[in-house]
Amino acid sequence: MTITPSTLADINDLFALYDAATAYQKTVNNKSWSGFERTLIEKEINENRHFKIMEGNNLVCSFVITFNDPVIWKDSENDKAIYLHRIATHPNFKGRSYVKKIVEWCKALAKKKDIDFIRMDTHSGNERLNNYYIGSGFTHIGIREIEYTSDLPEHYKTGPFSLFEMKITS
Repeated sequence: MTITPSTLADINDLFALYDAATAYQKTVNNKSWSGFERTLIEKEINENRHFKIMEGNNLVCSFVITFNDPVIWKDSENDKAIYLHRIATHPNFKGRSYVKKIVEWCKALAKKKDIDFIRMDTHSGNERLNNYYIGSGFTHIGIREIEYTSDLPEHYKTGPFSLFEMKITS
């Protein structure tokens, strides 16, 4: 297993991964992703914030990071945090603890950059997923309605969202 930055050459494979993950979401929850603009994914790749997990030649998971997220995490502009977004695991590779591996990767990055938190959000209502995130070391902070802006993917039009946080200890 390797975690490396996604490249523009990966974009078709990333969209295939998103399609598979979204189809799976629809089988386990009444809320799912609504698709993503190609320009958004290209921007994240060009900003070195989009990552992929490979098992051999298989793209099995991807995720996005940012270091500020004021729309979702109001009043957090003074916090030093890594914000995780769009963790997508191919359904054929579920159960391999990729979120825990992403957390370890984020912890290492956080220590290099003197960051205090790892944070993430997800649609509310999927208790199985919420419990998985809690089991991966996150604390459930609460539920928030997020005011949709054009900077956000379409699925943010339908809330509410559960917020999760992990304090990084030195």
